[in-house]
Amino acid sequence: MSAHCQLTGAKPGFGNHISHSHRRTSRRFDPNVQRKRYWLPSEGRYVRLRLSTKGIRTVDSIGIEAAVARIRARGVKV
Repeated sequence: MSAHCQLTGAKPGFGNHISHSHRRTSRRFDPNVQRKRYWLPSEGRYVRLRLSTKGIRTVDSIGIEAAVARIRARGVKV
């Protein structure tokens, strides 16, 4: 679960490296996942989340309370 966003659910995509001679080998496209700490005022504690950069922007726009509610609705423990 290292390259998963807790808020958006972004996870790795898969594809191929294509060389100059057009040989194909498997590769993995990982989302840009960061570990970020937020203060959660309703519980009086910090929460540490693994968020993609899109998830961080989402938290900035909707707020941490709504974001944690969405994460819990997905069934992820916070």
